[in-house]
Amino acid sequence: MAKNIGRRGFLKNSLAVGGAALAFRSMEERVLSAESAAGKASAPSASTVAPLEIPKGKIKNLEISRVICGGNLIGGWAHSRDLIYVSPLIKAYHTDEKVLETFRLAEKRGINTALTNPVSNRVINTYRKEGGKMQWISDCAAGDLKDAIKNSIDTGADAVYVQGGKCDKMVKDGQMKALESVMSFMKDQLVPCGLGAHSLDTVRECVKAGFEPDFWVKTLHKDDYWSATPQDSRRAFDEISGSKKEHNLHHDNMWCTNAQETIAYMATLKKPWIAFKTLAAGAIHPRNAFQWCFENGADFLCVGMFDFQIVENSEIAAKALAAVTKKGRARAWMA
Repeated sequence: MAKNIGRRGFLKNSLAVGGAALAFRSMEERVLSAESAAGKASAPSASTVAPLEIPKGKIKNLEISRVICGGNLIGGWAHSRDLIYVSPLIKAYHTDEKVLETFRLAEKRGINTALTNPVSNRVINTYRKEGGKMQWISDCAAGDLKDAIKNSIDTGADAVYVQGGKCDKMVKDGQMKALESVMSFMKDQLVPCGLGAHSLDTVRECVKAGFEPDFWVKTLHKDDYWSATPQDSRRAFDEISGSKKEHNLHHDNMWCTNAQETIAYMATLKKPWIAFKTLAAGAIHPRNAFQWCFENGADFLCVGMFDFQIVENSEIAAKALAAVTKKGRARAWMA
């Protein structure tokens, strides 16, 4: 027969269990608890935040803030590993008005450029019609590349490039002649044009082929976060090879498999470098990423941000850039 527990004993045991639960609660719960205690607002409006200046660099005649708004969150590409609800949730969150307010906040905090897929051209142009000055770099990842390049420019893109996944696949499949044709077509459009890559092999092969983009868009992030693919399980072109069922293999969880090689090789290129996936799709805090990326050669950082992250992230970026200016870096600024 089960032992009877009195009211006093029940309360004592419950409090003990509760205390243990509190002691071992997750990092997420601790963060939420701290923010709640501090009375932190979910997202300020642009009209209520203090303005901030973010240093800028130039790609040809285009003056760009050294932090750029990434478009994956706006478009719903969440890179959420195996959490199947995250992308639909992000799409539901980002109503047109939410995207417009995100742009307003970004501009107020010194971020003057967004890098997005062509599907975002409608909301970008809505923002511009209301007086916003946000510049747009299109990744041209929408159907036929030449059509997407032309359509992007026709609908307001200030610069274009071949999105990293598309460029990786063309290089992996040996389609260098086709990529050369796309590169030539972009050059004819008279706006800054670039090439993107997740794999360092893609950049190497494009350089070997003699391609001369105006800028590179290449991933850069640390590899010491919990969900990073183990070192001995990393494979070339993992980023475009699909998610694997085996636990230790790639599963939409890593975008720069050889950071130190990337840093060393990009140091030899004399063109502006926009580093992306700098936070490993949310696995690394900006405090541990921004200064590190700038110190290691990136000229610009493309960062996906929710509206409620922009004030903090811009503050971190401004301090990181000030620290790098004081400390210096091995690769000269190329923009």
